[in-house]
Amino acid sequence: MSQKGRVAVITGATGGIGFEVAKRLGKEGYTVVLNGIQDDEGAKRVAELSAEGITAEYYGFDVTDEEAVSSNIKKIGEKHGKIDVLVNNAGGLGGRSRFEEMTTEFYRSVMALNLDSTFFASRAAIPYLKKGKNATIINYTSIAGWNAGGPGAGIYGTSKAGVHAITRALAKDLAEYGIRVNAVSPGTIDTPFHSQIKSTKPEVFASWKNNILLGRLGQPEDVAAVVSFLAGDDALFMTAETIQVGGGQGLGI
Repeated sequence: MSQKGRVAVITGATGGIGFEVAKRLGKEGYTVVLNGIQDDEGAKRVAELSAEGITAEYYGFDVTDEEAVSSNIKKIGEKHGKIDVLVNNAGGLGGRSRFEEMTTEFYRSVMALNLDSTFFASRAAIPYLKKGKNATIINYTSIAGWNAGGPGAGIYGTSKAGVHAITRALAKDLAEYGIRVNAVSPGTIDTPFHSQIKSTKPEVFASWKNNILLGRLGQPEDVAAVVSFLAGDDALFMTAETIQVGGGQGLGI
């Protein structure tokens, strides 16, 4: 079904999963508004999407900067008169640190990147989502939100558990306005997110698929397909849900 006329804002959309989400939604007819912090990449991505006949825009701002998020989401909402879909895609590991050596600065930076960003963008978008059609927020948690992550990734897991909780809390808060809030929980997806370990320990990276029932790593398109479903009309009776997109990761083989 064509989603022409609907506006989707995707944070962290200049690469990886976020860009695939923008491309998928754009091909379905959404006007896609990409966010990022690398303006040159943003311009390239908009040109790439435009060449495919997709209506795309780019807004450069840091999702951990409260004022920047609020002002830019307001600009987007005022320009289009509404926001139909907000995809809180921006986030990341932020590095690794065990708790004993963890600085308060590191702790706060990871929480800001994953949890604060979701709160800032959602809060700013709500007035415009109220004007949208079948409006929805889609957040990103992680398998780390359940298993607390690997060594040094404990605070990442903690932040993603927070995203799981805020997804359900927002769903409760916004149900009276007909605004749905769900989340996707990607497993190991083959993106630049894992570039460091892929280049330094390729054998470890390759072994990860052994813990995935379907026997392969996920691709950004796998996540984009589920985001598309949650944003669309087939999910109109779904809210407060988190969908695992991990090929059965962690269940063992």
